[in-house]
Amino acid sequence: MKNLFGFLFALFIGATFLISCKKSEGTTVVTNDPPKINENYVTGDFHQHTTYTDGSWSIGYVMAKNNSYKLDFWANSEHGGGFTRNAAVSGLDLNGASVLWSSYTPNPAKGKANSGNMWRWQSIAEYSYLEILKARALYPTKTVIQGMEWNVPGHEHASTAIITNQFIANSNANPVAEFEYKFDGNDADDQGGANNWIKSVQTGHAKTIEAITWMQTNYKTAGWIIPAHPERKKLYTIADFRDMNNAGPDVCFGFESMPGHQKSPERGEYKASSNSYGTCTYGGTGAMAAKVGGLWDAMLSEGRSWWLFANSDFHDITGDFYPGEFQKNYVYVTKKGDAQAITDGLRSGNVFVVTGDLIDALDFTIKGKTIGQTATITGNSASISILVHDPSTPNNNTYGILTNPELNHIDVIAGKVTGKIAPTDSKYSVDDVTSTTNVIARFDAVGSISDTKGIVSRRWEDLGNGWKKINFDYSEITGNMYFRLRGSNIGLNVASQTDGSGNPLADDLMAPNTAEKTFADLWFYSNPIFVNK
Repeated sequence: MKNLFGFLFALFIGATFLISCKKSEGTTVVTNDPPKINENYVTGDFHQHTTYTDGSWSIGYVMAKNNSYKLDFWANSEHGGGFTRNAAVSGLDLNGASVLWSSYTPNPAKGKANSGNMWRWQSIAEYSYLEILKARALYPTKTVIQGMEWNVPGHEHASTAIITNQFIANSNANPVAEFEYKFDGNDADDQGGANNWIKSVQTGHAKTIEAITWMQTNYKTAGWIIPAHPERKKLYTIADFRDMNNAGPDVCFGFESMPGHQKSPERGEYKASSNSYGTCTYGGTGAMAAKVGGLWDAMLSEGRSWWLFANSDFHDITGDFYPGEFQKNYVYVTKKGDAQAITDGLRSGNVFVVTGDLIDALDFTIKGKTIGQTATITGNSASISILVHDPSTPNNNTYGILTNPELNHIDVIAGKVTGKIAPTDSKYSVDDVTSTTNVIARFDAVGSISDTKGIVSRRWEDLGNGWKKINFDYSEITGNMYFRLRGSNIGLNVASQTDGSGNPLADDLMAPNTAEKTFADLWFYSNPIFVNK
């Protein structure tokens, strides 16, 4: 089908424009004042690269881009192992300068000889963190964190950070550096690091569990381990995630199943030749989270705190958007500008992820409980309330015509919670719960639109100025459940984009991907609210 790309893409753009940019035809209640909504959400990105590793731009340049795209917080989070360049003075933004550690006399690299390269524990502790301090001084209203992209033994990558010591007098990033030295799959230094650290002698998945247990034991309220682009090389299974979450429930609490590299010709860099789980992305999201009743829902059906996150994974402009340009994590915090509050917010699961600024505010509650929390009910019914804002201002799309996309619909997805599965149970390796997870309701501007599974949309209340309000009762609660939201600017049954039930189709139907296509295909996902009966 996609060999007829030119014709179909033109057809798609026209259809999407009609579906996504047409103003609502439903009754609008114009409000002079915006509805009261929780304003304690901050936007952030915690997976991005510079020339300290395999990025193309200096760390100062990347810090500036985080700020210019109006993120509230960000973390420098790039690979462990050993690398060649000093990112303070190397990058395409610096006339292509590439200053090698080996060019200094003497070479400042410490530890086991590594062909003149510097181990990441050292560059984090002695160089990168100093640039983080400079960024904090330049952008005093922003929260800038030193993290690290862990080469996960036996698997692929994970975004990590430990904020301990980073926001005190005489601060440092030594805990992050120690984690890298001890546990990174590509760090072969055995000389003790900065403080005679003891290196793990484990290998593979056992080393991964050891590392997570170490962080859980030592930094349970101060760190995170979030598997990155988990579908890309099919090196994670649901059994792995269950093991990891069991070992460190306070630090390993979710995944980046909405990967970065969204500008890549293979969206997210997911492709059959890489053996990607699900082959490709679906509306920019990996199959683990995009499939209703898939792996993510299987984790949630155990009642696990296993949340969805989205980050840019910025390396270069050829295949990546800048941090905050396309994807954002909206994280609830109890105190703005506070790294501990951000860490707590990530762990709480009170997070929703958005592409292309499709929405910029969401209030989702069940019986007074919000995203990541658990409501307790008696009887079989619960009232679900949703308030969402679709901004009228242009987004960051400089690549095409859809600069002010309009929210087409919101799906409410529900699943049964049946309890945690024991590692000895044969179901521990099963990642499908399609029989107990479904779209239970859909809301849009007009109502009465039927999908192929018999769901008939209901009309939301349009409060004006981009605000949409939804209140409805769900009366089929026979046991513990969870509810989560999904929304898009794409309608139902749009060629090569969605099926007749509004599910995103494989992005390789639109191959090769471009920035323009990506900005025409927008989604948001909320994390769940659990309901105990």
